This record gives sequence, structure tokens and C-alpha cells, in this order.
Amino acid sequence: MRPGGSTPDPAPAPASGTRGLVVAVDGPSGSGKSSVSRAVAQRLGLAYLDTGAMYRAVTWWCLEQGTDLADLPAVAEAARTIDLRLGTEPAAPTVHVGETDVAGAIREREISAVVSAVATNLEVRAELQRRQRAIIATAATDGSGVVAEGRDITTVVAPGADVRVLLTAHEDARLRRRSEQDRVGDDEETLRATRDQVLRRDRDDATVSEFHTAADGVVTIDSSELDFEQTVAAVLTVVHRTTADQSTREVSR
Repeated sequence: MRPGGSTPDPAPAPASGTRGLVVAVDGPSGSGKSSVSRAVAQRLGLAYLDTGAMYRAVTWWCLEQGTDLADLPAVAEAARTIDLRLGTEPAAPTVHVGETDVAGAIREREISAVVSAVATNLEVRAELQRRQRAIIATAATDGSGVVAEGRDITTVVAPGADVRVLLTAHEDARLRRRSEQDRVGDDEETLRATRDQVLRRDRDDATVSEFHTAADGVVTIDSSELDFEQTVAAVLTVVHRTTADQSTREVSR
């Protein structure tokens, strides 16, 4: 999907006391969903929820506490009891466990290498999805609105979102973007690690969530041949069209 040369006008901000706009974005690793979702949230004046950061934070906490990631009940208990605090300002999202800022630590390669062990724990998923729904519900009801991104947001966490997008890209593009994002080198060992991080995580996570194929009502955007600004514009176009269609239907009732 290639947008036109100009960015569409953003959807109007909800008036005080009205329901806030909820935009759900799914996609595989390296599809650009995090950076694109943040930009979309900023331009629409919405909050931003990075659900992947929640799984990473639980992973970090388990490693800090010496919890064996193969001990499913222990990891699930960690997810239920962790003092996890997410800042949803898209210009500067934050992640704290208690008073500790872990936003940088959870992006380290050591976390990326093992986070799937936590993300595929069904009890962990149930707990974090409960927290995600609560954040989204609050943003919807208080009028602030939110762009929520992850791997099963459009189908499991927020199937009733106002706008649902599957952001995807072909394998080579996703690997290149992840390498650029992590600012890693291009030696064979590093590239092999990046490939493992992206493709193995997708393969593992696909056992518990669907993020490669769009469900009914979800708009697919293939960003393989789009640059960052074009991808942001494409998502904004979907938001603009979807909200306009919804407004038209409401008026015609």
C-alpha cells in the first residue's frame, strides 16, 4: 500500500467526555510497528502502548530475580506480581519496574534472545493482556485515546478497536530494519544473531498468537517498499478513512 505524496489530515481529537480513538497495530518483528505506531500516536495526539515492552520487562525481572524461565508457574507468578509502570507519552515512552528505569535494559540482546520463553507462557500472556486491556479501556473512556501495538492486539487484546492494522514487510526488509534499529555491525556472526532474533522469535511467538495474516476487518499494510514517512502516512490514511466511514454510518442511522 503506497500513500500519496501528502499526509492526510489526522482524525479529529475526541471532545472532552467522549470516547477516545483506539488504534490497534499488529505485525512481525522488524515490520516497523513500534516506531511507526509512536509517530502515528504523536500526530494524532494519542497515547502510545508498547505491549512488547511488557513482555521484555517481565523477562528482565525474572533474570534479575534468578527465576528460571523454563519454570512456567514461577514466571507466571512474576508477571502477576511485577510492579510494572508504563509511560504512554509517545514522544518519550517509559518503562519502570518499581523505581528502576528499565527502558534501555529491556532492549539489550540478552533480553531479545530469551523473551519468547516468557511471551509464549500462556499464563503470562493472560495476565499481561488483562493489563493491556485495562490501559486501552482507560484511554478509550477518558477520551485520551491510544495507539496500541504488539503481536495479537487486533485479534485478542483489542478486537473492537476503532482502527485495526496489520503492518508487515518481507523478510529481507525486516532483517535490515532490525539491524539498523539495533545499530549492529554487518559481520557474519552479528547478522546471524539478528536473523535468529527476528525469525526465531516470530516462529516461537506464532505458536501462541497470529500476526502474519490479517483477521476480518484488519487492514494490511506491506511496508517492504515504503520508507518510514510513507509507512506512517499509510497508517494515517487508514485511520482517516476508517474514522470517516464510521462517522458517516453514525450520521446515516
